[in-house]
Amino acid sequence: METAGDRFGDEIELHAKAGKTLVEGAYETLRREILEGAFEPGAKLRTEELRARYNISGSTMREALTRLLGEALVTSEGQRGFRVAPASLEDFRDLTEVRKLIETEALRQAITLGDEAWESQIVATFYRLSKVEERLAEDPSNAIGEFEERNREFHRALIAACPSRWLHHFIGLLFQQSERYRRMSMAKRTIPRDVHAEHKAIFDATIARDVDLACKLTSDHIDRTLTVLRAALEPAGKKPRCKTDEKV
Repeated sequence: METAGDRFGDEIELHAKAGKTLVEGAYETLRREILEGAFEPGAKLRTEELRARYNISGSTMREALTRLLGEALVTSEGQRGFRVAPASLEDFRDLTEVRKLIETEALRQAITLGDEAWESQIVATFYRLSKVEERLAEDPSNAIGEFEERNREFHRALIAACPSRWLHHFIGLLFQQSERYRRMSMAKRTIPRDVHAEHKAIFDATIARDVDLACKLTSDHIDRTLTVLRAALEPAGKKPRCKTDEKV
């Protein structure tokens, strides 16, 4: 009988056969599970248990954990091992504000400098995103992974003409850090939200080269996830709190 360890081991082996190392395979599998919520924020990540779960060596698992540590998805406790990075509304609020600040600046530069090739890339990624958004409305649990990938492609295309490599680097990091919270907001959504309409408005304003409107819509779009998640986690009838210990 096939065990969970065998299945995860097979998945990691497939990554390796595709030209990736065992460390990369373990890293990608564990990263996906953290983002999907298989491990709760703050949960202890015991190397021996993970090694058995994924059917790989302890040294391979530790290297994968170290990579996730560099992405701030995992925290280190010195000699006591690793934990899933904690999550809180206060953290996501801070993340949201910083992301709005630098992503709108990158978009402003991209709209100013973008050429026809840049526009074509936006059109193509928006089309692909729209197709998966149709499936997302019907079957969110199965479509969310593909949605995240195409959502990332669309947002990257919007700012592709921005010349600053540091803006691209930090935006990529912040977008990745936001993924856990986006998934939480979609799973716990209590406020009606038309994500496709939000993307369509950003797309139209960007193609029209309306810098101020495109930046405002992008800022509102990023803010909306925080609003949805906060509403889902707040007790009914109570106003949102601003405590650092407000755990997700």
